Amino acid sequence: MYLTAGLHRSLQRHPDKIATVDGPRRQSFRLLAARVARLAGALARLGVGRGDRVALLALNGDRYIETALAVWWAGAVLNPVNTRWTPGEIAFALNDCGARVLFVDDALAPLTQGLAHAVPALQTTVHMGNTANPVHGLDYETLIAQADPMEDTRCDSHELAAILYTGGTTGFPKGVMLSHANLWAALVARMAEVPNPGHFITLLTAPMFHVAGLGRMLGQTIVGGTCVTFPAFNAEAVLGTIASEGITDVVVVPSMLQMLLDAPSFKQTDLGSLRRILWGAAPITVPLLERALQAFSGVEFIHAYGMTETAASVSVHRLGSSSEEQSSARIRSAGRAGFSTEIRIADDDGNELPRGAPGEILVRGPVVMMGYWNRLAETQHALRGGWLHTGDGGTMDDEGYLYVVDRLKDMIISGGENVYPAEVEEVLGRHPGVTASAVIGIPNDKWGETVHAVVMLRPGAVATQEALLAHCRAHLGGYKCPKSIEFTTALPLSAAGKVLKGELRKTWSVAGKIA
Repeated sequence: MYLTAGLHRSLQRHPDKIATVDGPRRQSFRLLAARVARLAGALARLGVGRGDRVALLALNGDRYIETALAVWWAGAVLNPVNTRWTPGEIAFALNDCGARVLFVDDALAPLTQGLAHAVPALQTTVHMGNTANPVHGLDYETLIAQADPMEDTRCDSHELAAILYTGGTTGFPKGVMLSHANLWAALVARMAEVPNPGHFITLLTAPMFHVAGLGRMLGQTIVGGTCVTFPAFNAEAVLGTIASEGITDVVVVPSMLQMLLDAPSFKQTDLGSLRRILWGAAPITVPLLERALQAFSGVEFIHAYGMTETAASVSVHRLGSSSEEQSSARIRSAGRAGFSTEIRIADDDGNELPRGAPGEILVRGPVVMMGYWNRLAETQHALRGGWLHTGDGGTMDDEGYLYVVDRLKDMIISGGENVYPAEVEEVLGRHPGVTASAVIGIPNDKWGETVHAVVMLRPGAVATQEALLAHCRAHLGGYKCPKSIEFTTALPLSAAGKVLKGELRKTWSVAGKIA
């Protein structure tokens, strides 16, 4: 169970099949494997040994795939860096994990100016872009051309494969340690749940610094499927690529799905090749899902629930195209525990709760992380009792179907009552004038917190605060209804497409007024 095994398999079975597509560049598995072996040899010449950390700061591309595989081929540890971070956050992560080598592309190179002084352990920077070298580091293509190929290290399954940092928008990010076995178990379990045909052509829109994007790339490598890389999500460009490349599947978050449906060219684009849309990472409102199911006729929708700490999904829900499946109450479900996981809903002490009762989602199995890098106390707290405490709230029905309510940290406590923002956002999404919303708790002297909604309207739609409040009161208990609403033209999104509720909270002072 080492992460380069899939590349060996594909090289043996169909060496001349296209492995990666990056704009005009197309390369076979034969070429991919040769470049990976040479790049691993270059890393060895740079002094990178088994267990050393190599950082990768780049948008999605074929060279991202090559570098990730080469790091594992060399026996080293990959540190994919969040592309939305500030230079200070980047420096923190590199210092924290002790990265010795940094690969950076054209788009992110400006963020690395002065990084050598901020990260003393960083010995080498490799520029992997297409333009003249702006970082005065080593040139990627020259490095490969001058290196001899090395034999694959073929790491032990329990060796550390990657450190992926979570958070960073508030406080310091934590480095999640995933072994080769963690990622391999997640990949194989997911393929057992959702078969991944070798002829599928996937569009990598989810960033590969995110475990969902990285995992989807590895899944294609194992089965010999083609990866079409996309540097950054753009709805019009994604639609055009689906049509031109014959894309069969794509991984999105709900905000991306919303943007695809709202794109001016959506109805005119031939999306006949598309077979699957996988979504996750954030709650989806039922109105948005219903709209997507109708718009993408005949496409299978799959909800994957998981997190970085579980090497991606721990449950999946395959939602077919039949009207019976789409009208079922289980349209809201994240599915049942996958082949590599156990899931329970527990109280604050970790005790399993009766079916239907809300609590924290706990997970255990071979997909669960090794721990947080250099954070023993936080690791012990997260993994107490032999279970990963996810921080997500949820329920489970009598047949084991999981329903994710919301992040517990996003839960609003108003007058002693618990309010889950996702429930309020779903009701707002049913108003014909609303295209998206984000619900947060804001400080209040009397109630502790009150419910506040930030709302985006559909193009051309008109809706007043009073109309939206009346709509909410018709569908929600009074304590759940927003006490205030503000309108916006855009919600702050992370590089993975999640709404940054922490950024919305920053606009509020302690008194609960707009700062």
